[in-house]
Amino acid sequence: MWNVKSKLVATASILLLCATVAVGCGGKDSTTKVKIGEVTRSIFYAPEYVAIEKGFFKDEGLDVELQTTFGGDKTMTALLSNAIDVALVGSETSIYVYQQGSDDPVINFAQLTQTDGTFLVSREVEESFNWEQLKGSVFLGQRKGGMPQMAGEFTLRKQGIDPHADLELIQNIDFANIASAFASGTGQYVQLFEPQASIFEKEGKGHVVASFGVESGHLPYTVFMTKQSYIKNNADTIQKFTNAVQKAQTWVAEHSPEEITDTILPYFEDTDRDIIVSAVKRYQEQESFATDPVLDEAEWNNLLDVMEQAGELEERVTREEIVDNTFAEKAKSTVK
Repeated sequence: MWNVKSKLVATASILLLCATVAVGCGGKDSTTKVKIGEVTRSIFYAPEYVAIEKGFFKDEGLDVELQTTFGGDKTMTALLSNAIDVALVGSETSIYVYQQGSDDPVINFAQLTQTDGTFLVSREVEESFNWEQLKGSVFLGQRKGGMPQMAGEFTLRKQGIDPHADLELIQNIDFANIASAFASGTGQYVQLFEPQASIFEKEGKGHVVASFGVESGHLPYTVFMTKQSYIKNNADTIQKFTNAVQKAQTWVAEHSPEEITDTILPYFEDTDRDIIVSAVKRYQEQESFATDPVLDEAEWNNLLDVMEQAGELEERVTREEIVDNTFAEKAKSTVK
């Protein structure tokens, strides 16, 4: 029969064994759940899907739950109400929130795309396109106040075209219906994201003649962001998240459009593989996918210029106020 001391020793041994198992197994495999809300489902966000499919988030101990929140306003509402932890959306939304005043501002911490993602599509084949051809035309643009529209108008002005005087600009069509409106006969030119631009080319409904991404320059176009309070309480999680983003960006930079397509294909089951390859190739060639998550000063200032010209900026917001590059810079220097 065991005495009390023997029982205590046995109990302690069992507890020690359990603790060892927990550290060796449970502790190693434990994950932190992070809810991401992406503003839309887009080939433009290929590195995000690569980070999930290649297990880069999982390798960092993160269990990522991805949902599409459909629109900048809805995405920001989800973030502010804690329905999601991290938002993937245009940096202009964080500026809008900051301009309204907030005790818990939204902070940009990891950039995903660094150019506009739209293309100018013409209804007719144009062998030698010149921006001057848009003067007097009917142009089907994007929603007012959004980055596509602002980058589009910025480009037109850069080309010597007043978007509100030199052409008929249509902006009252919902984002989801722009492509179908053009297909049904509205407009001579339209501003479209991929894969719709490539789909129209394949169907003979339109022809890509220029890139707004190339013309408007580098911008913090789509960025992972969260509330300042979340960063304060979950700094280690944000660093791991950013590390995974850096791994994905490096992987995308080093692989072909075909390899990238095969990785992200599960997210676009209704889209032909060759269309996705075409879209990825265009984005790679114009360097739309950022190669690291750092949001630099020149990009930020270009964003402010674009917003200022569009009349959407109350005052210039310094990068330091709502951008935290700490995590991105560490990931860039340490993640291989």
